[in-house]
Amino acid sequence: MLKALNEQVNKEMYSAYLYLSMSAHCTNVGLNGFANWFMVQYQEETFHAMKIYNYINEQGEKVVLQAIEKPPSDFGTPLEMFQATLKHEQFITKSIHDLVTLALEEKDYATQIFLQWFITEQIEEESNDNEIISKLKLIGDNTSSLFVLDKELSVRVFTPPAVE
Repeated sequence: MLKALNEQVNKEMYSAYLYLSMSAHCTNVGLNGFANWFMVQYQEETFHAMKIYNYINEQGEKVVLQAIEKPPSDFGTPLEMFQATLKHEQFITKSIHDLVTLALEEKDYATQIFLQWFITEQIEEESNDNEIISKLKLIGDNTSSLFVLDKELSVRVFTPPAVE
C-alpha cells in the first residue's frame, strides 16, 4: 500500500506539472483565461499530492519521492487540450480506483476511507472537463465565442478544501 501511495504522489505531481505546462502553452498563444484555468488545476493537483504526502506521514510511514516525467509543451487546439485533460483525469481516476481495490485487498480500511475523498474529487474533475469539452464543441471555429469562454475561465480561483 505504501509503495502505491508513493507512486500516486508522483502521479499527482506529474498532473500538476502537466497542467502548469498547459497553462504556459495557453499564455503563449494568448488565451489567458485558459491559462488561469490550468494554473488553478496545477494548484489543485499539488494539493492532492500533498494530501497523500501528509497522509503517509501521519501513518508513520516514509514518503519516497520519485522523478517527475517531463510533460509535453505543445497541445494543439483548446478542444484537443481539454480532450487530453479528460483522458489524463480518467487515468488518474483508474489509479485511485486501483488504490481503493488494493486497500480493500490488504484490509487497510483507514486508507480506503481516506481515498473516498479522491473518488468524489475525480467525479468533479471529469465533469468539469466534459463541460468545457461540450462548450468547445459548440463553439467550433467561432473565435468570438472562444474569447467569451476564455473570459469565463479567467475568473476561476483555487480554494483549498476545508481540512477534514
